[in-house]
Amino acid sequence: MNASLNEKLRNVKWGEFKYEEVFNRIEQGRRLKKDDQIDGNIPFVMAGTTNAGVVNYISNPVALFPKNAITIDIFGNTFYRDYAFGAGDDTGAYWNDENIYSSKAMLFFAVAMQKSMMGRFSYGKKLRSSQSKNFVMRLPVTIDGKINFDFMESFIAELEAERVAELEAEQVAELSAYLTVSGLDNYELSSDEMTMIERYKEQQIPYSEFEFIKIFNNIKQGRRLKKDDQLPGNIPFVMSGTTNTGVVGYISNPVAQFPKNSITVDIFGNSFFRNYDFGAGDDTGVYWNTEKEYSKTCMLFFTAAMEKALQGKYSYGKKLRSSQSLHFKMQIPTKDGKPDYDTMATLISAVQKLVIKDVVLYADRKIEKTKEVIRNDG
Repeated sequence: MNASLNEKLRNVKWGEFKYEEVFNRIEQGRRLKKDDQIDGNIPFVMAGTTNAGVVNYISNPVALFPKNAITIDIFGNTFYRDYAFGAGDDTGAYWNDENIYSSKAMLFFAVAMQKSMMGRFSYGKKLRSSQSKNFVMRLPVTIDGKINFDFMESFIAELEAERVAELEAEQVAELSAYLTVSGLDNYELSSDEMTMIERYKEQQIPYSEFEFIKIFNNIKQGRRLKKDDQLPGNIPFVMSGTTNTGVVGYISNPVAQFPKNSITVDIFGNSFFRNYDFGAGDDTGVYWNTEKEYSKTCMLFFTAAMEKALQGKYSYGKKLRSSQSLHFKMQIPTKDGKPDYDTMATLISAVQKLVIKDVVLYADRKIEKTKEVIRNDG
């Protein structure tokens, strides 16, 4: 939130209002066990924050709460609902059928209510809506002490506009980051890349199988380094897993460092390209070539080809060691019986651009959806 909005909050006059002064309807939902829920179109709300508490869409003949309501669950999690919904017995609903508040006012109420209950409820002390009627929320007031709806609506409108600006700025930053990481200056396909994508779709690119050892003259396993023995430092340390591409920490131990422009394959077959020097645990194999300096795009292609070759073959019950993989085969584009590095580079560049374009289009849709919601609220 920018300084201007914070300043407005500091300068406005505030008053305290009981929940029942703002809402003439405060009701608890009814229990509906999961096994009894019938699939349908009614959003069904229960306690929790995932998906704003919507756990299912049902067709049961439940009591339907109206749109333009607020829900508060047993833990105090608060959400505004701009749609009709059902609710479980762990969720209360708050609305006013005499004074129809605007969506912006309701959003302000929701934040004020959440703030008033923060930290008060948990598994050991659960909230029921009937207990909350005399709870107090702080709201902006006019000179004569009444709720200042003009201020609330103006404030929420500015906050929404700020959010749109933030989304647009995030889009620019994300695009810039993707282009920087990929080494590209735009995401438009060149004529060569479009031709290559068409050839790929039509299965017109010749492939051959190559053993891992024919591509990499170095295939080695990492060394065991227990977590308790890891010393904080600057060396990325890689172990099995996909979280953070397998980087579990940064160490300063005198481990064998593997070179950048390598590929790691863990005991489950998870494969990642590394464009930095690193250490690796004994559950991770490392693949590189000291005689031929492959380009980044070729190494990315090899990574995908290796992962595909290993897919579904390894698990906790059957773990991979790099020494077993020397004669494993990957499929790569060929020309005159040799790896076609130009084709690999063009394909990878095209795929990177298509991924970036998808990200940009997704961001565009997210921004447009936010603007649409704001227009509809207005």
